[in-house]
Amino acid sequence: MPVINNVTRFLDSKKIKYTAFETPIEKLGALETARILNLPPDQVFKSIVIVRVKPGKPILAVIPGPSEVDLKAVAAVVGEKKVNLPTERQAESLTGLLAGGISPLALINRGFQVLIDISARNFERINVSGGQRGLNIALSPKNLADLTKARFAAIATDVSKDELA
Repeated sequence: MPVINNVTRFLDSKKIKYTAFETPIEKLGALETARILNLPPDQVFKSIVIVRVKPGKPILAVIPGPSEVDLKAVAAVVGEKKVNLPTERQAESLTGLLAGGISPLALINRGFQVLIDISARNFERINVSGGQRGLNIALSPKNLADLTKARFAAIATDVSKDELA
């Protein structure tokens, strides 16, 4: 029986086509999730919480697993001079979700500005966290952007293959 949570119920209520995958419930990174699901690493996206220096909406950057978020690019897209990465504990506090389960789908209407890396458009479906550890959701990037009111932007930088080893 697949995992059912608020995210899957929401997707069902909106009649969004998706596939839910159960993964081990420990904290997994996007690369490990890609390996477990036998998917190309660039197709499994991770959600990175970013905060503004000045008070304002927190930002959720959705980027490919092997990439790093480009904070200067994010700042430019959202019209800020500078943005920062919070600690893992701060990110969990801001989202109410555990690291490894932070999902743009679980943060709809929770005050986050969502940005999706433009590379998501290269795929028919991308995988993101399902809002809890142990649940991964595949859906179209367009549906994800529409549901989260996200913008597509070039916000990720490739990490060299040496750094991934």
